[in-house]
Amino acid sequence: MAILKLSATERRRISAFFTCLILALAAWIITVLSSPYSYTVKEIVTYKNAPVKRAFHSQQSDTVSVTVKGTGWQMLLSKIREANHHIKVDLSELDNQDFVVLSRQLATINAEKAIHNQITAITPDTLYFDFTNRSVKRVPVRLIKSIKYTSQFTQSGLSVIKPAYVTISGPSSLIDKIYVWYTDSLVLKNINEDVTTPLNLQVPAEGNISVYPKTVQVTIPVEEYTEKTLVLPVKLIGNVDYFDVKLFPQKVKVTFTTALSRYADIDEELFEAQADLNLWRNYGVSTLPVKVIRMPAFCKLVSVEPNYVDFIVKK
Repeated sequence: MAILKLSATERRRISAFFTCLILALAAWIITVLSSPYSYTVKEIVTYKNAPVKRAFHSQQSDTVSVTVKGTGWQMLLSKIREANHHIKVDLSELDNQDFVVLSRQLATINAEKAIHNQITAITPDTLYFDFTNRSVKRVPVRLIKSIKYTSQFTQSGLSVIKPAYVTISGPSSLIDKIYVWYTDSLVLKNINEDVTTPLNLQVPAEGNISVYPKTVQVTIPVEEYTEKTLVLPVKLIGNVDYFDVKLFPQKVKVTFTTALSRYADIDEELFEAQADLNLWRNYGVSTLPVKVIRMPAFCKLVSVEPNYVDFIVKK
């Protein structure tokens, strides 16, 4: 197989040729990308200065196509910067009409854009809105959480949310169906002390609903816990015929976990265990299950021994 052998001069010439070719190609690319172009991108519509006395609902999508005047570099980078693709539309005109013409707001919209990314046209140019009666309502905030504690620690009391209520406003047909407002999910791991943190509220799915405030402060008490066992009498219910009923045993052992700081304060008066005789009357059961129907909120039931009690009915 013949091997092409080049002299040192020939190798220098070939190297110079490819170097010039690469430089020429780079210069051409820079020239092309530096030239002005008009290109189209999708942008998300957000609203400002919404009408106070009128609840609105957009009749079109929340995205529009905008024609942007910029260089090839901006056009190339437009796909990378999708997170910045949004325009703010002023809705103050909706106090007197049911539509907004975007071309009248181009100067204001472009004032918030980079000077080299000016919008020249928006499609559709006119946004139309439906209107209904506007309602205002206060609803409680509900916490969504997923918390994993370190060994021997757990939540020792109720979560505190400040403010506990938020004000929502929007179309009556939507507001009347809302009874609570949820937070974003609070996800924590390896927790062994009290938690106090700001938390955002969920963003309304509909653009014509507003929520105030948009954040709350959440406090979750956390303490080390331990087990405690109490002996409780079993209270018989459902004995509507006033039979003479004897339970065996008459007391059960209830084991639960509680915070160390509350251990000494917990006694039998805070608990109640029941057995329902209606289960025998209606279903003919031979033993009655024992249920703990009252216990402090800061305690967590572990076991009841025994779970069932025998009984004798004397008519």
